[in-house]
Amino acid sequence: MQRRIIFLDLMRAFAVLMMVQGHTIDTFLGEQFRTYDSWVYNAWFTIRGFTAPIFMFTSGVTFTYLLRRFPGPFQENPRVRKGFYRFIILILIGYLLRYPTPRIFDFSEVSYDQWLTFFTVDSLHLIGCSILFIICLAYIAEKYSLSDYIVFSIGTVFFFAAFFFTNSINWANHFPIPFAAYLYQGTGSYFPIFPWSGYVLSGAFLGSYLAKNPESVKQKKFIYGLFTIGLIFVSLFGLLKEVEQHYYGHKEFWSDNTALFFLRVGIVVMLNSVMCFIALKVKSIPVTIKQIGSNTLLVYAVHATILYGSAWIPGFYFYYGKTLNIPMSIVAALLMVFLMISMVSILEKIKLIRRRAIAPVEA
Repeated sequence: MQRRIIFLDLMRAFAVLMMVQGHTIDTFLGEQFRTYDSWVYNAWFTIRGFTAPIFMFTSGVTFTYLLRRFPGPFQENPRVRKGFYRFIILILIGYLLRYPTPRIFDFSEVSYDQWLTFFTVDSLHLIGCSILFIICLAYIAEKYSLSDYIVFSIGTVFFFAAFFFTNSINWANHFPIPFAAYLYQGTGSYFPIFPWSGYVLSGAFLGSYLAKNPESVKQKKFIYGLFTIGLIFVSLFGLLKEVEQHYYGHKEFWSDNTALFFLRVGIVVMLNSVMCFIALKVKSIPVTIKQIGSNTLLVYAVHATILYGSAWIPGFYFYYGKTLNIPMSIVAALLMVFLMISMVSILEKIKLIRRRAIAPVEA
């Protein structure tokens, strides 16, 4: 059980810190340095293409593991209530980070573009909605005595496959923009539910397996099997990419490439196997890693506010957005990562001091 916790903590900490460095470098790096002629930028940009899938997959693994670890019936599972609470919190924080006016209830000076920015669906909205989907699918699986693996697989395929239908429709012509923003990127959303919820639900598949087979992470057979599954997905990417190029010609790699789904899922699954292997080899990890993994929402909200600002304070992007060279952008990313780790460490120490101060009183 302990090693399994190590494995999950490693993935959660890695996912959020990858997102922090990606956002930071993207904020500061000047346009003149964003060229594929630079192997440094090319490598970073390629890695960044997997950051969101890693973050979302890991969120699906973690929530579903906690949900399915409870042995009782669905109605009595405390994680169901916590899941609904998490959904509400993520949605509210997602909108708060993009709130369009500092006057709270005065929207008279808010422009159309500011409203579009406010209704943009980012990773917090997406993960919140996907948690809701996981809860609904878990309920269906239990009510109709279906396998989690079947239900979550169907859900994953649905969100990936439906993307090719939903992406071709201008949903703003059929729904108000706040709702249309969840369905496609046409209003400026970064992570609409199609196809991005598919990555969270694919993580739910693994989370369900881990909850039912907690000892598997101690077995090399599981680790090698996980790596092999990831390798199969990557191989399918190569095959499908060749088929697509033969029939449809060249496609933009990061936008309309169908095969990209297989590559992203494959790489993420292989990364999970690597983290699981590391967890198998170590008896413990630094407490800071566990703390980062337990405070991903806090880290996300704070670093986003520092970089992009809010309706009440400007962020670094306002002053220094896209003005630094590659070395300085890397330094900025390292400083931001250090700041987030320090923040979490300090807050955890404060919590510990408060618990120790309260304990004698309660005793």
